[in-house]
Amino acid sequence: MRTWPDVMTGGAVFGWFGCAITVVGFGVVTFGPESPPNIDMDSQPERPTPMAATARLVQTIRATRDEADAINEEVTGKCPLYGTRMSEDPEISGHDSRSKSDGRLRCGLYLVATPIGNSRDITLRALEILATADKLYAEDTRVTSKLLAMHAISRSMHSYREQNARHTEEQILRNLEDGMSVALVSDAGSPLVSDPGESLVAAVTSRNFPVYPIPGPSAVIAALTASGLPSDRFFFAGFLAPKSNERRRMIRELDSIPATLIFYEAPPRLIECLEDLHAILGNREAAVARELTKLHEEIVRRPLDALIELYRQRPDIRGEIAIVVSPPGTAAVSTDEGELDRKLMQMLQEHPVKDAAAIVAAELGLPRRTVYARALVLKKSDEG
Repeated sequence: MRTWPDVMTGGAVFGWFGCAITVVGFGVVTFGPESPPNIDMDSQPERPTPMAATARLVQTIRATRDEADAINEEVTGKCPLYGTRMSEDPEISGHDSRSKSDGRLRCGLYLVATPIGNSRDITLRALEILATADKLYAEDTRVTSKLLAMHAISRSMHSYREQNARHTEEQILRNLEDGMSVALVSDAGSPLVSDPGESLVAAVTSRNFPVYPIPGPSAVIAALTASGLPSDRFFFAGFLAPKSNERRRMIRELDSIPATLIFYEAPPRLIECLEDLHAILGNREAAVARELTKLHEEIVRRPLDALIELYRQRPDIRGEIAIVVSPPGTAAVSTDEGELDRKLMQMLQEHPVKDAAAIVAAELGLPRRTVYARALVLKKSDEG
């Protein structure tokens, strides 16, 4: 005979104001605060597989939705996810009985964040929307199919990527005009963040359709919070240009931003990118976050010059990379003032102050503003 502890591990258990709800087969057994009695489970089926357990979890969420919605409405004054119950009369509902749940999603575009590596990082709300939205659009349907299969969700999908964006956006707008709920996912993380979708959201909002963000995993936030660098203000610049001249121009535009900088980069360009960051920003503290939430996750925290040296010895690294660079004024200066002054005095004999400071800052890997301020002092002292 299997008793209560086995029931606890064999089903999904939810704490609810002092009560436990245990899903057993297709039934729901509830107990009060008192110790539950022993239950004969010999006649019950074997423990479910992880996929079956996930499917049962979704079923349980649906079964308790009315109560959850009531609490949510009491706290917030509204239920942002679900509308009124769908009527069987199309003239009343404006929508036929396509929804797979007994409480359908409101008409609108749902931007659903998906895991950046570990499939278990997806939220329960995201699973519910992916399972019940009238239409699901994915950046790569093959990638999303694997995610859905891991969570026992089987449904049709449509492709939305840069190559077919214009045509697909018109289709999505027609879906919304028909009163449908439309979910959009990228291969990993939040849609629109270094992924397609910006023009779609602009088109949807211009037609006054609602857009619902469904937050979740983000490589930007994961890298920032684990970097050990200031997190109160940050600027995400996405991918820099592949060629050095354009990349350096983009970095110069970010030089004076008083915030932590975050970039995405491809492994083959990592060393060149770090070198350009060092040349323009100086020897700031930084972190390279690679393969976040995956098996070979790695976060290296060092000054930029040390990171360059490290990855020169590891040219064959792989995986998705985020680079985090500290704000201005936090450079790890390794040059003594005597050397700085000597180089500045030499350059000031041949160039104006601004140009001399830029040349020396690039050569020594120091912040341009710091070098320029020192150059002004030396120039004034020399003239006096």
